[in-house]
Amino acid sequence: MSATLVARGLAAGHGPRVLFSGLDLVVAPGDVVGLVGANGAGKSTLLRTLAGELPAESGSVTVSPPRATLGYLPQEHERRPGETVRQALARRTGVAAAQAALDAATEALAAGTDGADDAYADALERWLALGGADLDERAGQVVAEVAPGVALDVPTTALSGGQAARVGLAGLLLSRYDVLLLDEPTNDLDLAGLDQLERFVAGARGGIVVVSHDREFLARTVTRVVELDLAQQLVRVHDGGYEAYLVEREVARRHAREEYEEFAGTRAGLEARARTQRAWMAKGVRNARMKRPDNDKIGRAFRTETSEKQAAKARQTERRIERLEVVEEPRKEWELRMEIAAAPRAGAVVATLAGAVVRRGGFTLGPVDLQVDWGDRVVITGPNGSGKSTLLAALLGRVPLDEGRGGLGPAVRIGEIDQARGAFLGAEPLLHAFAAEVPDWPTAEVRTLLAKFGLTAEHVLRPADSLSPGERTRAGLALLQARGVNVLVLDEPTNHLDLPAIEQLEQALADYRGTLLLVTHDRRMLAAVQTTRRLAVEDGRVAAAW
Repeated sequence: MSATLVARGLAAGHGPRVLFSGLDLVVAPGDVVGLVGANGAGKSTLLRTLAGELPAESGSVTVSPPRATLGYLPQEHERRPGETVRQALARRTGVAAAQAALDAATEALAAGTDGADDAYADALERWLALGGADLDERAGQVVAEVAPGVALDVPTTALSGGQAARVGLAGLLLSRYDVLLLDEPTNDLDLAGLDQLERFVAGARGGIVVVSHDREFLARTVTRVVELDLAQQLVRVHDGGYEAYLVEREVARRHAREEYEEFAGTRAGLEARARTQRAWMAKGVRNARMKRPDNDKIGRAFRTETSEKQAAKARQTERRIERLEVVEEPRKEWELRMEIAAAPRAGAVVATLAGAVVRRGGFTLGPVDLQVDWGDRVVITGPNGSGKSTLLAALLGRVPLDEGRGGLGPAVRIGEIDQARGAFLGAEPLLHAFAAEVPDWPTAEVRTLLAKFGLTAEHVLRPADSLSPGERTRAGLALLQARGVNVLVLDEPTNHLDLPAIEQLEQALADYRGTLLLVTHDRRMLAAVQTTRRLAVEDGRVAAAW
């Protein structure tokens, strides 16, 4: 059914920390609203508040008509023990919960419970609306297309990362919610999956609110942008698509800076004039009070009158200053000023594989013959499950080879985002967890470095595992800078990073002079980062794309 989601005066925060307030949002059928903002600005909190999972500190959220279905689909990183693909799809589409409600209503109806007729009718209507009647049939077709080779009754814990991402996409494609709230649906999707997701979003009849850091996806899908500005405690709504939002934001920032500079210049000029007038007045008073040998009363009176005029002018100037409409100085946008510290150069050959074969269950990578030299900038692309991460692990000596040989060159110092980010999953404060990774660093230097990555005093004293995935990614980037590397390995580095940090990471990669191994499906990063080689991986085979 057609449904409209309405939020009025919405506010949320963490304890005394306000994330956003006074947020008004209407999501009508066919709207695709993109939520953007820095990590920690409250995007996921807003989605959960709209979904009713978190109570609003103030304001209201309503769905019209009240019986409309609203689905919140967060990005899932862990497969649930004991859950099959079929069960995961039923849960993600809301059919599992609707089935449980229908079963309970059926039992109440059989028991003759008062009001059971209406409860059963409501439960049946919801189950049908969510597609419960034909979910199994549709699931088989969609999974066969999106995740070929994955059986519906296989445990999700047996899936590879790529297969899990495809099953997550299948859950989205199977959903029949009237309003969809999507948190990072583009993470871990390959190019084919991104294309399917974009076609689904473009063809959806219901309203969609989506958080994504995939700039190309946003440019192709959203019809409106809501920006959460945590630094200035503002919520800005931009009508039009993502590219229009970027232009409008840049124009607004330029105008804000120009207005402030005009105000500051006017105020400084008036203050300088007032100081001059006060100085002239003070000088006139001193001169008027001086005893003259000729006892010139007329001259003294003239000088006194002149001083009084200067005092009046000074007061007039000060009143003009008070009447000025104050323009607050725009906050400078936070920038991730990242420099990947360079370790001493490795040898001419960084890593080699010769006739290398890796077997994992029914999957085989290889045979692979590959050499990575010093200064190579290699991008690795391919569908999910094709073997990209296995190839990286083989190159770095992380997995045993079933056939062939491989090795790392001398003096190789590897920096890896996933490895660095994994150091910040415990309950101890981020400051202590980070300091343990760089024991020779003074605490003040650790704080300074983390602050450069947008992790301020408020972040560093929190338990590391309470940080958002994007904030932990920033901590991982900071750790790379602290340690110094000469071989940088980035496996989907843009997952969870906010848009400004992604752009700054691209700039840091442009300045990095070591060896780079990059796996990404971010189309704009592929275009922005200069590489020397591209490897295409498909079905365990590795080929040079160019």
